[in-house]
Amino acid sequence: MNETIELLRNHRSVRDFDTEKDVSESQIQTIIEAALAGPNWINGQQVSVIEVREPGRKAVLAKAAGNQRWIEEAPVFLVFCIDFYRAKLAAEKNGTDFKIVEDLEAIIVGSTDVGIALGSAVIAAESMGLGIVPIGGLRRNPQTFVELLKLPEYVFPISGLVVGHPRTVPEQKPRLPLQATHQKEQYDAKIQMEIIDEYDQTISSYMSERTNGKDTSDWSSKVAQFYDNGFEQYAKNSSPTVKNQGFQYK
Repeated sequence: MNETIELLRNHRSVRDFDTEKDVSESQIQTIIEAALAGPNWINGQQVSVIEVREPGRKAVLAKAAGNQRWIEEAPVFLVFCIDFYRAKLAAEKNGTDFKIVEDLEAIIVGSTDVGIALGSAVIAAESMGLGIVPIGGLRRNPQTFVELLKLPEYVFPISGLVVGHPRTVPEQKPRLPLQATHQKEQYDAKIQMEIIDEYDQTISSYMSERTNGKDTSDWSSKVAQFYDNGFEQYAKNSSPTVKNQGFQYK
């Protein structure tokens, strides 16, 4: 197994950072270069990354993202955004209508491009021995990010990435078996419930060991609860902010 594959398979999300160690500008530049070198739709390069280091700004963003203290504690917080502002300027320069933002396709394209870039950034950072944790919680209060980071129209924050030196590294959380997620030729829906039952036991044991028995919750209950009502603040705030940023899809 080569080093890259080993790195990918050994990912951990870090939430405990050494507050005494900084991350250099050259390291961040390398991470961003790696992130933005990846494939993207029509070479439109629909991603921008905002680097945030100023403590006061990080504190506000940490609160807006759901009081995630590691945003404050780590030296760098990267905000990955869908960015169609440059495409809008390209349309103006060439005298064409800017129709893409009137369709859901813009959100699908932008989110896919952000996901590719974010994944590359994770690997680049981990290859340097840095710890990371992606932050989806910024979409709980995206308008705060829009205002504080001065995002123009057609730019929307999708995900953040905390970057720093890990103080402790958690055990790797078990994933669903490949039988569930790697389908061959066609999707097999019949096997999913049996696999979920087994995986629930795996996650419950993992959580119990990780928390000294304080938390024995399983995978399906957490997913079910979140998609019942846990996502509501995201939905309540994300959709209006997306529209306010100019994405007027029907």
